[in-house]
Amino acid sequence: MEHMTRRRFVELATIAAGGFALSGLAGCAENGGGAPAATSASAASSSAEASVSSSTSASAAGGPPVYLIRTVDPGALQAVFAALGQSLGAGKVGVKLSSGEPGGNHYLQPTLIKGLVSSVSGTIVECNTAYGGGRSTTEAHYQVAADHGFTAVADFQIMDEAGSLSLPVEGGFHLGENLVGVAFPDYDAFLVLSHFKGHAMAGFGGALKNISIGMASREGKLLIHSAGANRTSWQSAPQDDFLESMADACSAVLAAQPNMLFVNVMNNLSVDCDCDSHPAPPKMADIGVLASADPVALDQACVDLVYESDDDSADLIERMESRNGVHLLEAAEQLGVGSRAYELVEIDS
Repeated sequence: MEHMTRRRFVELATIAAGGFALSGLAGCAENGGGAPAATSASAASSSAEASVSSSTSASAAGGPPVYLIRTVDPGALQAVFAALGQSLGAGKVGVKLSSGEPGGNHYLQPTLIKGLVSSVSGTIVECNTAYGGGRSTTEAHYQVAADHGFTAVADFQIMDEAGSLSLPVEGGFHLGENLVGVAFPDYDAFLVLSHFKGHAMAGFGGALKNISIGMASREGKLLIHSAGANRTSWQSAPQDDFLESMADACSAVLAAQPNMLFVNVMNNLSVDCDCDSHPAPPKMADIGVLASADPVALDQACVDLVYESDDDSADLIERMESRNGVHLLEAAEQLGVGSRAYELVEIDS
């Protein structure tokens, strides 16, 4: 498996996406009503219009593009991914998402993601949880994946079912290593497909949480939560140390495998994560689907859209601010994971 630096990958993605004519999103018969077509990033055709607006959080011009479509349906996922103008290649593609805790219902539905996962010939991948929920063992986690319908739409693998793999953390805040599922290097690329929402510990969950806590093995999750102090039992670190350790884990994952593209779905915007078996009901309406080659820019754009919303966003904003969630973005940018500056490119549905 060939690797390039993350910086170089994002540079190439930015150049290609910037030069990609945002044309080519035909109607999708599956969804009806003029929804965008199911299409791969390398085979977009027909027509779509894009409007460009600058990030409210970043005044610097020339930040990486973040594409937004203000609908949430299967065609929207495929359209916004196609807008990246990037291919994950012909190798084995893992699609990292949250399979959702039993009892919860806000996780990304298999019917929503099926077309996009199929378009990249993806295998859905997950790792076991570190808490005592319904996905803490491999056997139970596979059962949840089946119960929630994921095994019916794609192959599914628990990446840490055979143990952990240590990835070095270079110049991190707290971690010297990051422990991911041992099957991580079996994949030549990843589509990181995240449900953006609140989170009881991190403030919000998006692409960065999905590649840090989400890709960590069970013992890797314990290591991150303890800021490197413990890998065998639960130990909570000070909040900023925890967030910085998430950034450490992100940097290690992307250094080991930079061939990743990122899609965030802003629906069911609860203050609680998909790992909560009884999440609070959303008070906000769905916002849309976003995609980028830069996970920091992508999560920053989602945070900005929550702040900019005229909907009832007070609870979600309070959740993010009370956990100092912005510090994850600050720390990740400091480590070179990505850029908080971005250019928002809106695609008309």
